[in-house]
Amino acid sequence: ENHVEPVEDESLATVAKLIGCNINELKLSLSKRNMRVGKDTIVQKLTLPQAIDARDALAKSMYSCLFDWLVEQINKSLAVGKKRTGRSISILDIYGFESFDKNSFEQFCINYANERLQQHFNRHLFKLEQEEYIQDGIDWTRVDFEDNQHCLSLFEKKPLGLLSLLDEESTFPNGTDLTLANKLKEHLNANSCFKGDRGKAFTVSHYAGEVTYETTGFLEKNRDLLHSDSIQLLSSCSCRLPQAFASSMLIQSEKPIVGPLYKAGGADSQRLSVATKFKGQLFQLMQRLGNTTPHFIRCIKPNNVQSPGLYEQGIVLQQLRCCGVLEVVRISRSGFPTRMSHQKFARRYGFLLLESIAAKDPLSVSVAILHQFHILPEMYQVGYTKLFFRTGQIGVLEDTRNHTLHGILRLQSCFRGHQARCRLRELKRGIAVLQSFVRGEMIRKEYMELLRKHRASAAIQSHVKRRIAKRHYKATVDASIVIQSAIRGELVRRCSGDIGWLNSGGTKRNESDEVLVKASVLSELQRRVLKSEAALREKEEENDILRQRLQQYDNRWSEYETKMKSMEEIWQKQMRSLQSSLSIAKKSLEVDDSARNSNASVSASDATDLDSVSGDFRTHGRTRSVGLSVISRLAEEFGQRAQVFGDDTKFLMEVKSGQVEANLNPDRELRRLKQMFEAWKKDYGGRLRETKLILSRLGNEETGGSVEKVKLKWWGRLKSTRY
Repeated sequence: ENHVEPVEDESLATVAKLIGCNINELKLSLSKRNMRVGKDTIVQKLTLPQAIDARDALAKSMYSCLFDWLVEQINKSLAVGKKRTGRSISILDIYGFESFDKNSFEQFCINYANERLQQHFNRHLFKLEQEEYIQDGIDWTRVDFEDNQHCLSLFEKKPLGLLSLLDEESTFPNGTDLTLANKLKEHLNANSCFKGDRGKAFTVSHYAGEVTYETTGFLEKNRDLLHSDSIQLLSSCSCRLPQAFASSMLIQSEKPIVGPLYKAGGADSQRLSVATKFKGQLFQLMQRLGNTTPHFIRCIKPNNVQSPGLYEQGIVLQQLRCCGVLEVVRISRSGFPTRMSHQKFARRYGFLLLESIAAKDPLSVSVAILHQFHILPEMYQVGYTKLFFRTGQIGVLEDTRNHTLHGILRLQSCFRGHQARCRLRELKRGIAVLQSFVRGEMIRKEYMELLRKHRASAAIQSHVKRRIAKRHYKATVDASIVIQSAIRGELVRRCSGDIGWLNSGGTKRNESDEVLVKASVLSELQRRVLKSEAALREKEEENDILRQRLQQYDNRWSEYETKMKSMEEIWQKQMRSLQSSLSIAKKSLEVDDSARNSNASVSASDATDLDSVSGDFRTHGRTRSVGLSVISRLAEEFGQRAQVFGDDTKFLMEVKSGQVEANLNPDRELRRLKQMFEAWKKDYGGRLRETKLILSRLGNEETGGSVEKVKLKWWGRLKSTRY
């Protein structure tokens, strides 16, 4: 009932695509487990915590295999030099000592590895010191250092070590983190490096300090929860890398462990724990380090925020203690940390001697230097091949050497500067002479080019000016010939009557002159005719365009006239209807008035009867006068409005036709005038109807009863009299 199944979403599809497997097989491997009991196979559905552990185990195993594969490929690519020389340089980068507020299985393994590496570091350093002192035959006192073998025994001792007890508790099916903590306190309380705390906590005294661990999650993290179903899934993938990962996992899973099984049967229970694997890999690393010549680099962080220029003393001191640097410094200060060979010492400080050292050996030179600078005998030791110094003794020699070298360098710099300045002055003089020759040659070339361009431009100008002068001269000659021909023609016309004295030769000459004059005039006339024809064609084209525009304006004007005529007819019809309504109302009122007057004067004998209703007739007369005044006002308003609308319409028609100029749009004004007329017509009709109703109502109410009574009495008496 509590089993779970993976949701088939984008992340699951992405994982299946990357590793090259079927998504349904991936779902089955994450939600179910196949267990063999004898010859039978049982399918167990996983709960949510079990499914999460199976997923995390698969991810961690793939990450571990991928990391190993990358390291293997890098080593293969770097193995070319090792094949040629048989030597290699390897770099080991590990986590430093860790101590947090809450320390778990990861910190447990990291601190165990640091304990083992720190022991190797201390022993290696002390071993080198000891071997070097013995080889050079110097007198030295043995330096003791704090060994962390007790802490390592707490981790590695069998069968009552931390790792052994952790593996033993991991194999039990009912083992918990609390039972693990109780077991550790029960068996390890006697160890000086172990201290049991309350609950699931325990404390280990490392070389860098005490660290308290929480056993919560120790057993789950120590067990290898990768099942055979996950390995089979990787082996069925289409990609090569998951298949290689599956083969390496199968090889590792074939190593059984000694102890009771924490589950009933199955290959899943017979795997090495994480702590056992870690211990085995650490021993392989230490074996390889023992066969090499190691060099140690300690990296110290000045702060935890990764900010430049910020130095936190507490953090730096904690790192120095955790890395064992303070212990190394103490060991180095107890011996002779500064050492130098005789040849190197003589070569480095030999020039400081006051006497000649050309014929002396390096050892004699070294001893002479020590005596000259008064270094105490207990502060150094002279070995077979090297000189050994205590801390700070080489500083005096270095200061003197640096001061002397500084003076030498200053003198050399002054002399070299003088030589460089002399060479610079000579180079400047030579460069100046060379530049003068080069610049002179360049200026001469530029001058010759400018001179050639000047001569060419002068020749071009002369040709252009000659052609311009020629054209001007020709035009002047032509104009003078025309003037001469005109004058001669005028003179000939004036003297046309007196041509008798001309001889035949003179006559022929004048005729040739007239022919020339007529030819020039004819060419001028032809030119003017052509120009006039071109202007005439342009005017005709303009006239055509204007005619088209005029035709368009005429069409629009005809449309506007039709619309205005229709609107005028509509307005006239409406005016006539209103006038007829007014005339009908006036006629009705006049008929009523005449009827009442005739009825009032029929008989003088009825005066006594009519006296009682005389007040009613007077009231009715007043009502009639009020009605007439209202109707007259309505008629007057009608006339005024009709005149105003007529004048406005006439004005707009004149503006439209162009008879009157005004800065307005006649179409828009006509539409607005029509809207005003429609509104006024509607309002006027309403008022007219209301006036009719009021007049009819007043007449019925005030005169109806009394007049009928008078009529009845008068008519009754008239009948009786006649009768």
